[in-house]
Amino acid sequence: MTSVLQPMIPLKTYRFYFNTESAIRLPSYPGSAWRGALGHALKKTVCVVKHQPCNQCLLKNACAYSIVFETPPPSHTEKMRKYTAAPHPFVIKFLPDMDNRATDYQFDLILLGHGQRYLPYLVHALKTAGLMGIGGHRQVFKLQKVDDINQQGLATVLYENEELKPQLPIECIQLPPLPKKIKLNFDSPLRLTQDNKNISAADLNFAVFFSTLLRRQSMLSYFHTDTPLETDFASLTSQAKTIDFKNKQLEWFDWTRFSSRQEAEINMGGLVGTVELNMLGLDVFWPYLWLGQWTHVGKGTSMGMGAYTIETLGLSA
Repeated sequence: MTSVLQPMIPLKTYRFYFNTESAIRLPSYPGSAWRGALGHALKKTVCVVKHQPCNQCLLKNACAYSIVFETPPPSHTEKMRKYTAAPHPFVIKFLPDMDNRATDYQFDLILLGHGQRYLPYLVHALKTAGLMGIGGHRQVFKLQKVDDINQQGLATVLYENEELKPQLPIECIQLPPLPKKIKLNFDSPLRLTQDNKNISAADLNFAVFFSTLLRRQSMLSYFHTDTPLETDFASLTSQAKTIDFKNKQLEWFDWTRFSSRQEAEINMGGLVGTVELNMLGLDVFWPYLWLGQWTHVGKGTSMGMGAYTIETLGLSA
């Protein structure tokens, strides 16, 4: 198995276009509503062993629902042995500035590594989920088409008029030159924890952010690619403690989701806003930061949390 010095996670971004008959009535943060509806529709689509917990099912390591939504670590895993689930091979990314008065609705589904294998199931499941109704109002969303969005932002129609076209080759993210300075725009709630406590705006620092990002990308590459990340984790983590964000403009965004398993409302608030980072001399961190725009970071990534975009503020270093 090939060793790599930076995360090599092949991925694809798919943009789903829906239409609804009335003004959009979704929660202020719709991540839980869409993720829950997708999971329900996917399980309904593929599950052949009814009324049995996934972790007890003979098919748990072959079923599209189990792999994508439950993601049990393989029995031979050398990592996360004490955990019941590995990171999921997908994230939902909500597009900024969606007009709730409109009847058109879009979001991106990013499939990571081997998660690409399950695209046809996910297209069918999202189509079904939309027709079943999303959110407390059970608003119906009809899937119109799906585009493959490449790294340059160019779109190629993948699904339209009930036809799923051949998938384009999966690709690794191409790293641009190192800029002198960047701004990280946190587009959805960033929920990080340390010592079982939520990280506040005042407490957010580069070390806790990067260590969380590094762990996530390492786990994704281990469980969902053929090139597990091999790097000096201790050195990167130590160096990160000497760096910090500048000009933090952050606030706390509160939202809750209902957990059917716990039968309770769960607080899922996180940070939104911007931070800046001087990149001179930070070459070793750049691949992880850039890739993080697709992997997301922190809690709730599969429901779209921890999304950020990078804005370059200076020419190449």
